[in-house]
Amino acid sequence: MPVERELTSRTSQNPAAQPSRRTEAEPGMRPPVDVFEDADGLTLLADLPGVSKERLDVRVERDTLVVEGGLEIALPEQMQAVYADIRSTRYQRRFALSDELDAEAIDASLKDGVLTVRIPKRAESKPRRIEIRSQ
Repeated sequence: MPVERELTSRTSQNPAAQPSRRTEAEPGMRPPVDVFEDADGLTLLADLPGVSKERLDVRVERDTLVVEGGLEIALPEQMQAVYADIRSTRYQRRFALSDELDAEAIDASLKDGVLTVRIPKRAESKPRRIEIRSQ
């Protein structure tokens, strides 16, 4: 099972924080993620409400699976947010991939704000039955 790497950046804890212009260096929110393992691999389910396919980036960097997504909060013209529970417009999460997983065969889909990532195990890492012969 992959070991989650902690993100070094954290979102502001100030409840009175007002939205401002965001930059690429902006810390990301950690989306809730469930990981399930079966004999063939891992399935990762990440909640990314408000993120469209176009604003989602899922990639592998060496031995790390990176999930990043930007959400868009549209405000009507001439309106300014006075308070916002969401302090960031970016989701960000990283996972270490073990050698038994096949990073070249990862498959991802997005439906109703839920990202599903399927990471198969390498053939040599899958359980296999050994035939017993009679003598």
